[in-house]
Amino acid sequence: MTKMANITPKHFNWRMEGDVAVISLDRPDRKNPLTFESYAELRDTFRDLVYADDVKAVVFGSNGGNFCSGGDVHDIIGPLIDKDMKGLLEFTRMTGDLVKAIIGCGKPVIAAVDGVCVGAGAIIAMASDLRLATAASKTAFLFTRVGLAGCDMGACAILPRIIGQGRAAELLYTGRSMSAEEGERWGFYNRLVEADALEAEAIALAARISQGPNFGHMMTKTMLAQEWNMSIEQAIEAEAQAQAICMQTEDFNRAYKAFVAKEKPVFEGD
Repeated sequence: MTKMANITPKHFNWRMEGDVAVISLDRPDRKNPLTFESYAELRDTFRDLVYADDVKAVVFGSNGGNFCSGGDVHDIIGPLIDKDMKGLLEFTRMTGDLVKAIIGCGKPVIAAVDGVCVGAGAIIAMASDLRLATAASKTAFLFTRVGLAGCDMGACAILPRIIGQGRAAELLYTGRSMSAEEGERWGFYNRLVEADALEAEAIALAARISQGPNFGHMMTKTMLAQEWNMSIEQAIEAEAQAQAICMQTEDFNRAYKAFVAKEKPVFEGD
């Protein structure tokens, strides 16, 4: 297995809080926009997390009061104007690969959103498993406001599953901001927290999850993604197989022994 606790990314912040990786973009003066380089490095990092046994959960946090302002206007939007179709498709596929890597990394990912969370930033939050936000958060899928379609990086597939088809359609057609209160009421945000407690709350939630059966969490994340395209019969069979696999783990055995001994189980992820 890969060891990732001590990696030093060039294009975003990374630190460990126990076995929880904490990520944030590092351009607070510009409200943390993405660049070609940060897109690619984030994609590669989430891909590598599949094989990392020293990272149990991930918090994708805010920096300087903002989450992410999307693709950098000067570093990304401008150069895209001059690309041919092949180059444009290479870029859009790379951005989609980041979403696929977040969904496929095998670790629970918690977005901790403060302030601006728009464009690709909103997509990163959307692709996370859980989302916490402050009352100051403003989330917008603003692709139509720059002359594009709302169907970017999986938005038309994933967002309706979180907040419903009608609400997703409104946000994707208009590009308007979803307030923090709307986001919580619609189920996009799991809960709202105070700004000065946002990161600590997200890390605490991630740590709580990481103390559970991590192999089981990987299976849960896998099934949450794969069952989108299954019939009920297929999903029930897939879950039967997944659960049978989990029943062969040592964590399942530990849980039984702890129950018999009237103790709290200590899971080790094997």
